[in-house]
Amino acid sequence: MSETSLLVRTRVLWLASVSEMGTGAFLLAAPAVVVELLLGGRLSPEGMPLARVAGIALLALGLACWRIADALASKAAFRGMLVYNVLIAAYLLWLGVHHGRGGVLLWPVVVFHGVVALLLLWTWAEEAHTKPAQR
Repeated sequence: MSETSLLVRTRVLWLASVSEMGTGAFLLAAPAVVVELLLGGRLSPEGMPLARVAGIALLALGLACWRIADALASKAAFRGMLVYNVLIAAYLLWLGVHHGRGGVLLWPVVVFHGVVALLLLWTWAEEAHTKPAQR
C-alpha cells in the first residue's frame, strides 16, 4: 500500500470513527432528536430502547476503529467500517427514495457515508493493486 493510500485510510477511519462515536453518544442522550433530524419522524416509546442500543453499537464501532496502530487490527477495523458505511449509505438512500422518509440530515448523511465508503474502497483497491508489485 502506498503512503498516500495508507494516510487516506488512517484519516478516513479516524473521521468515520469520531463521527460514529458522536452519533452514538447523541443517540444515547437524545434518540428522539436524532430520529427527527435523520428520518423526519417521531420515535415511539417502544423504539427508544432500540435507538439507544444502536447508539451503544455506534460508540463501540467508533472506539474499535479509532486510532488503530496494529496492522492486523487495522484491517479488521477497515473491513468493519467499510461494510458499515456501504450498507448504511445504501439503506438510508433506499429509505429516502422509496419511502419518502427523511429529515434535514438524511441526504447529508447519505453523502457522508457514501464518500467514506468510496475513500475506503479506493484505499482497498490501491492496496490490491500494489501488492503484486511488492512480492
